[in-house]
Amino acid sequence: MINQDLLELLRCPACVKEKEGSLQLVKDTWLVCDECGRKYPIVEDIPVMLITEGDKWVETKAADLAVPAPRPA
Repeated sequence: MINQDLLELLRCPACVKEKEGSLQLVKDTWLVCDECGRKYPIVEDIPVMLITEGDKWVETKAADLAVPAPRPA
């Protein structure tokens, strides 16, 4: 499980420069940006906050996200 203090600090790297970039924890294994809809997997309790990784999942509905999150390629 990811630390709650860390969750409060993390922001979407694609949005944070112009917007708040708030992230919501989904299924305990994904961080979903409120503004752009990018989805960042959490693998072995480590958030993968690469924009390219978030881009892969932007079209996937939060309800359809895999648990556990797949490892980045």
